[in-house]
Amino acid sequence: MRPYILISNDDGVDAPGILFLTRLMMQLGDVQVVAPEGPRSGQSSAITTDMPIRYRLLEKTEGLTRYSCTGTPTDCIKLAFDKILDRTPDLIVTGINHGSNAAINVIYSGTMGGTFEGCEHGVPSIGFSLCDHAYDADFSYFAPYILKISEETLKNGLPENVCLNVNAPIGKLKGVRVARQCKGRWMKEFEMIPDAHGREQHWLAGYFENFEPAAEDTDEWALNNGYVSVVPCVLDLTAHGFLKEMKSWNM
Repeated sequence: MRPYILISNDDGVDAPGILFLTRLMMQLGDVQVVAPEGPRSGQSSAITTDMPIRYRLLEKTEGLTRYSCTGTPTDCIKLAFDKILDRTPDLIVTGINHGSNAAINVIYSGTMGGTFEGCEHGVPSIGFSLCDHAYDADFSYFAPYILKISEETLKNGLPENVCLNVNAPIGKLKGVRVARQCKGRWMKEFEMIPDAHGREQHWLAGYFENFEPAAEDTDEWALNNGYVSVVPCVLDLTAHGFLKEMKSWNM
C-alpha cells in the first residue's frame, strides 16, 4: 500500500504553493488535501468556535482527493481526522507557505498550526515554507529537498510530540542545515495610515531583528547563507529546566 499523505496550508487550497506540494507528494504516495478555501495566514493554531465549519469536495482522481474547508488550517486537520480520512495518514505536510516561518514566525504561522495539529494526532508532520511572498514564487529549486526530507521522515519517523519546521531561502541552495530556532522578535510592528475619512488605523508592518546574527546554528543563519533550515519543534511548552526552581517558590 502506498503511503497516505495529508496536506494542508494557510494560503488557501488553490495557492500555487500547495498545488506544487501536492504534485510532489503524489510522487511518494496517495494524497488527501484538506485546506482552507481562502487565505488564513497568521492564524497560528486558531480553531473556529463561533460558527459552523463546512467542507466541499473539489477533485477526486486516482491517488488524489482535494477538499476545501471554511475553517482555519488547524480546523482542516481536525476535520480531516474526524470526518474525511479513510485511514490514519503516514505523513502530514503543510505548505508550501509563501513567506518565511523561521524564528519566532513559527508561533504565528497558520501553516505551522496545521503541522502542530498533525503532530498532536501522532502523525509525523512537516511544515514547508519558502522565503518568498510572491504569488508566482519559484518553488522548483526547493523540490528535491522537500522530497528528500519527506522520504527520510517516512522512513525514520519522528519522536512523539516532535514535528519539523522547514524553510528555504530564495535562489540556488547549498544544502540542508539542521538548526535551532533563532532568538529575535519583530520591531515597529504597526504603521499608522489614516483611512479615507482621516481616522487613525494601524496596519501590520515592522521588521524582524535577529538577536544573535553571528550564531551559525540557527535557522536564520542557515537561510541567510543559502541553506534549507530544518528545525525540530516540540509541542510540550513546559519550561522543564525551570520546574525545580519554581517549586521552591513560596506560593
